[in-house]
Amino acid sequence: MAKSQLFGGIEGGGTKFICIVGSGPDEIVDEVRFATTTPQETLHKVCGFFLPYVREKHLRSIGIGCFGPADVEPSSPTYGYITTTPKPNWKDTNLLGVLQHELGVPIALDMDVAASALGEHTWGASQGLDPSFYLTVGTGIGGTYLLNGKTLRGLISSEMGHIRIPHDQQADPYPGWCPFHGDCFEGLACGPAIQERFGQPAENLPDNHPFWDLEADYIASALVNYILVFSPKKIVLGGGVMHRSFLFPRIHRRLPALLNGYLNHPLFNSQADEYIVPPALGYLSGALGGIALAMRLDGDG
Repeated sequence: MAKSQLFGGIEGGGTKFICIVGSGPDEIVDEVRFATTTPQETLHKVCGFFLPYVREKHLRSIGIGCFGPADVEPSSPTYGYITTTPKPNWKDTNLLGVLQHELGVPIALDMDVAASALGEHTWGASQGLDPSFYLTVGTGIGGTYLLNGKTLRGLISSEMGHIRIPHDQQADPYPGWCPFHGDCFEGLACGPAIQERFGQPAENLPDNHPFWDLEADYIASALVNYILVFSPKKIVLGGGVMHRSFLFPRIHRRLPALLNGYLNHPLFNSQADEYIVPPALGYLSGALGGIALAMRLDGDG
């Protein structure tokens, strides 16, 4: 593919940024990953990666999926700002404004989980399936529902990690990590909540630790709510916590028990392993979703 057909994709996560240049999963010409530190340092690295392509006029547009909460309403005066995030130093950061000023190319923006959902819908596990749902369980928890290939948008961006789920205080006396709601879904099941409970990152917790049954139960409980409300045709579970792949069969087993026969469909029962799946695009779901956003902005998607 000619270099003039290249697009930029950014997954701006709470832990790391992933930036790529290409036109899809089979045409990635450059890639970089680095830790999310301060806004100034992180965005300087983002701009430094893309500037050579911008100067040579090889880049048509860029799409970014960023952590949040973020203002993704184009008509809003704070469009492109990260708003009430618990991430230190990032509150009220004009993310889109900085990138547009430094790079000078068209930029599309959405939430990081929305970009991941779009990437999987365009090239990955939910390709050809509509509506679909993507949930990330990592530094934070967020979800996106795609209908007709587009993010379901309301008054503000959806914050599906902050729903309330059952919390057995005897089985899990942990009060919750979320600074706003305590023991919401994110407050109980995200990576920082696991680390705060046990004094070690989720990736270091042994496979046979009894907490993993609780984690699977929390995730399955949340999925029941999403299924009852949205009835997606496919659920994709991504994020760092879901790298512990043994969680998937536990969630598959727990889902029918929680639904208790109310919804009579094999995908909710004997075929749950075909319904709730990991991302087909791996760690590049979000960055490739950024490219899909950029292509739509450019009229190619």
